[in-house]
Amino acid sequence: MERDGETGIARVTFDNPERRNAYDPGMRRQLAGYLDDLADDDDIKVVLLRGEGGIFSTGADMGNAYSWYGPEAGDGSGGPAADGGRDPRPPRRRPSQRRRLSVDRRTFDFYHNYMGYPKVTVAEVSGYALGGGFELALMSDISVVGAGTVVGMPATRFLGPALGTIHMFFHRLGPVLARRMLLTGDTVEAAALEADRVFTEIVADDQVSTRADWWARKVARMPADGIVMAKEAFRLVEQLQAYQGEEVASYLFHAFGTNLRFEEGEFNFVKTRAEHGTRQAFELRDAHFDVPEP
Repeated sequence: MERDGETGIARVTFDNPERRNAYDPGMRRQLAGYLDDLADDDDIKVVLLRGEGGIFSTGADMGNAYSWYGPEAGDGSGGPAADGGRDPRPPRRRPSQRRRLSVDRRTFDFYHNYMGYPKVTVAEVSGYALGGGFELALMSDISVVGAGTVVGMPATRFLGPALGTIHMFFHRLGPVLARRMLLTGDTVEAAALEADRVFTEIVADDQVSTRADWWARKVARMPADGIVMAKEAFRLVEQLQAYQGEEVASYLFHAFGTNLRFEEGEFNFVKTRAEHGTRQAFELRDAHFDVPEP
């Protein structure tokens, strides 16, 4: 995190480029801590969110889909061990709905707080904005997105369409585009969304950083108290018009909707990852959902 009291701009960077800036629970807690600190800093008017290495964020790290719910009963698989014997550790248990609801409520509190953040948020979006990264790009007050940036919610293909802040998707994307992206898990280049006015502006990939910085400096000229009043007014309007009940619906649907039973022929990411590893699981997922257009 970098803060500049003279310009009133702070920059927070996702710094996990080897995993396309995916974040685990610890990283998200760290991000929340930075945002809390900056919210209390009267010298800061604008928070610019970006990713290291030319990639914004691919959202939650799916290397361990259940890690978000904390340690379960045992760390082993209960299957064969590396030496040919049996792994003595008991198998992991699927998280209970009690734990799912508790953890998901805290998870979505982070996103709700970001939507109502008292500073102006500017997203500098390049490379990939997937899952939680896509949500943050949509939730930011100003989002500058590279035309070639790949955006979407691919995790809906293995965790179900009831994923993410559903009301926000319908409000920001519109019902037709929201249904298309959530029900298919399609990812698209941002240029394909330009006519939908989803983001503040979509620019050439090599102009994202320059344009995001310009927007941050432009907004920072506004009076700080005026920004706070405007942000609260915006939040009230959205709550009244679009988000009634959303703070409960989003984590409730996520907790129940991700506890799926997979039928024969349906793609089960968690099972496939356990059998083949994360990298091959993603390859098999893409192959399963590849339906050539007629």
